[in-house]
Amino acid sequence: MSTSGWQFIDQNGTFRLSDPENSNYLYFLLLNEAGMMSSITPTSHGDAKTGQNSYLLQPVSVEDLHNTRSARNFWLRINGNRLWSATGNSAEQTSRRLTADKDVVSLTAGLLWQTVRRVDPESGLQADITSFVPATQDQVELMRITLKNTGAAALNLTPTAAIPIYGRSADNLRDHRHVTSLLQRTTCTPNGVIVRPTLSFDERGHTVNKLAYAVLGVDEAGKAPVGFFPVIEDFIGEGGSLDWPEAVAAGLTATQAAGSTVDGYEALGGIRFADVELAPGEERSYILLLGILQGEESPAALLERYGSADGFARAQAETQAFWQSKVATLAFETGDTRLDGWLKWVTLQPTLRRMMGNSFLPYHDYGRGGRGWRDLWQDVLALLMMERGDVSEMLLGYFGGVRADGSNATIIGSQPGEFRADRNGIPRVWMDHGAWPLLTTRLYIDQTGDLGFLLREQAYFKDHMSHRCKQTDADWSPEQGTLLCAADGRPYRGSLLEHLLIQHLTAFYNVGEHNTILLEGADWNDGLDMARTRGESVAFSALYAGNLNTLADLCLALAGTGSADVELAAELSTLLEAVDFDSIENKRQRLQEYFGQVRHTVSGIKTRLPLAELAANLRQKADWLSAHIRKQEWIEAGEGQGWFNGYYDDDGQPVDQITASGARMTLTGQVFTLMCGIASDEQARKISAAADRHLYDPSLRGYRLNTDFGELRLNLGRAFGFAYGHKENGAMFSHMAVMYANALYQRGLVEAGWRVLEGIYAQSQDFAASRMYPGIPEYFNPRGRGMYPYLTGSASWYLLTMLTEVYGVRGDLGDLLLAPKLLNSQFDVDGQATVLTLFAGKNLRVTYKNPQKLSYGQYKIGAVSVNGQPFTAESAPQGVKIKRLALESLPEQVEIVALVISKEPPSGD
Repeated sequence: MSTSGWQFIDQNGTFRLSDPENSNYLYFLLLNEAGMMSSITPTSHGDAKTGQNSYLLQPVSVEDLHNTRSARNFWLRINGNRLWSATGNSAEQTSRRLTADKDVVSLTAGLLWQTVRRVDPESGLQADITSFVPATQDQVELMRITLKNTGAAALNLTPTAAIPIYGRSADNLRDHRHVTSLLQRTTCTPNGVIVRPTLSFDERGHTVNKLAYAVLGVDEAGKAPVGFFPVIEDFIGEGGSLDWPEAVAAGLTATQAAGSTVDGYEALGGIRFADVELAPGEERSYILLLGILQGEESPAALLERYGSADGFARAQAETQAFWQSKVATLAFETGDTRLDGWLKWVTLQPTLRRMMGNSFLPYHDYGRGGRGWRDLWQDVLALLMMERGDVSEMLLGYFGGVRADGSNATIIGSQPGEFRADRNGIPRVWMDHGAWPLLTTRLYIDQTGDLGFLLREQAYFKDHMSHRCKQTDADWSPEQGTLLCAADGRPYRGSLLEHLLIQHLTAFYNVGEHNTILLEGADWNDGLDMARTRGESVAFSALYAGNLNTLADLCLALAGTGSADVELAAELSTLLEAVDFDSIENKRQRLQEYFGQVRHTVSGIKTRLPLAELAANLRQKADWLSAHIRKQEWIEAGEGQGWFNGYYDDDGQPVDQITASGARMTLTGQVFTLMCGIASDEQARKISAAADRHLYDPSLRGYRLNTDFGELRLNLGRAFGFAYGHKENGAMFSHMAVMYANALYQRGLVEAGWRVLEGIYAQSQDFAASRMYPGIPEYFNPRGRGMYPYLTGSASWYLLTMLTEVYGVRGDLGDLLLAPKLLNSQFDVDGQATVLTLFAGKNLRVTYKNPQKLSYGQYKIGAVSVNGQPFTAESAPQGVKIKRLALESLPEQVEIVALVISKEPPSGD
């Protein structure tokens, strides 16, 4: 396995990379919980913002990282005649980058900070630039530039910071870029430049601006600058540019002082510091603050907190400790320190996406912030494994986005449980959206044992849409609000179990001509968006079938706690009463009948249903749908291979099939038939063999999302307009690949499952191919480059699979189950494998000892000790169980050691 590129230098995820600027699309992420979000490259390109309408630095897409000259810069005029950029952003340095005379550059980065060291080979001047966003309530990015003379002769330096201040909405990048510069009111303060636009032009209209954008600076002793260049065009001069500005090249004096104002021009955080002489070995540091100020907030408070060597160092230490605490509760000790370090970054990723959504990074150059419905639920998967806080209130709030027709709100506010009506048109319906809440809820219940959560009540979302967004409710008006009401006008509330039932029962009846669930606007694969009439998703029909079984299990478990029956909306009886499941027309009519009952209001009447009866009803539907898929959708390919059709297109034709031109296969079509037990054991083995043959790409070390269909497929989705191997058209897409691994593990195909997980890691950490920092990307393009890093749901699923399947540490209705599926190669040289996680409010350290070097299938759990004392655990399938009551009586730190022993030989001949 290649280990080129970055190398970990400690146990905290800190890594070092030489020549980082030789990778054009490389960027790092800096942010805090106050909403400051920055992207930064090894040459300090990137942007900084708090939202779509408040960019401090110019918004960038990934191509801008090497195309634009607008970047954070710190200039040095050396000995009065030579220009050198401490960030590498001079025209002269760029021209030398691919020659033997280039600067010597290395990057060191950790959670979440980076330091770039750059050495000028001619003068010996060394610059260390450390950047981070402090883990405070301040919306500020900090930079410290430390200059050191490593040469033999003294150096006379004139330092000048030059950071263009964009100060407006991202919309204005091409919409009224010049006109919005006329709004800028720029003021020089004793320590920097502040821009306070008069108005904000964005989709909200012309509104009074309440933000100020600041670039401030001090030297290590806290001394203020000696002058300023507040206007870009004055700084660069006629014929000059940001990578060769006249003000520095010609040694111009900074004539603007504190109190100077300039209105109506593109602004620059141009800060001139006093000349300095550095003797050989001498150092000098400068601190820059890039901040967004609210209302009349003064920059003085920021300078007081961060504008000194001690303040900067203290903030950096606190920030590092904050991010380390985020990953300390889930850690893996695999015996491979590189894998352990990589997993630490993967562990951080769900937190990053929860804070940033799917926008605001150079690859994620779409959307306007916030998260999607699917993201809400998947990000909680990792929270349940990592954070102590009670997530039940968060989950309860999320259920408030469910409509009574089984669809959900798609405009999600910034506050937990905040959903908004889409008044701009008919929104898309993703047919898979109803499935994800149950997956997360089941994990929550398994982790906590809180079956009563299912009986908590929540309102339903209501807007002008009805009939799964195919019709509008003419009786609704915005003044009525976004809560579904009963006939008496009061907001209606139903149990969370009722919400889940509505999501799954409406899906069950919402079928196409092949009696599987309609694709509607798309499913998880957002690119399958052009089969809205006749398209069907067999793939997610399988997940809904599995979920119906899960709901049945939960109903029986709830009955076991003493709840004999459950109260449900009277309208649900329409979806629970008997109907001929084989009759597509009958199912459609039944669904339309229900839609009519909940179009504007509900009756408010509730009926009681025995939980055992409800479970049997759900099981009947699950069994029918599973058998239907198993019988109708299986493709027997011969040579020990086969797979399930995953979709029907808008012409009603199966997408997965064997044609004269070859096999057509989708990975998504296999994942949930495996995961939900629809595929038989024999079929599971055939699916694995077929995926190895048709979807595995050794050059990417992983499984593609689909084979090359070789045509545009306007009857299926825009994905097939993408070049093959990119995005949703056959990329090695991490999210579905990880779910495939999870499904393989659940079916006992452990070696095949580990091949998927190990392949993603191997490709990610191979810097020569992936060109990315540690972590898991959304996908790998055909050249092996990791695309869309940091913000991907695959991180949560990777961690979930590692913890609950590979290490087998998971909950079972609140009890702790230990059922490892570790291969011999996954134990270290001492025959041990360890994982740290949270469970039952305890910090667990679980170690499996395998002195006989057995592999999965050869061992079982033998002796168990808890905090050094022998412990008698209950036997469980493939492992042992520790009751929650026993765990709750233990101290906060719990160390569990389980001995792996050989399975007893079977009795008899």
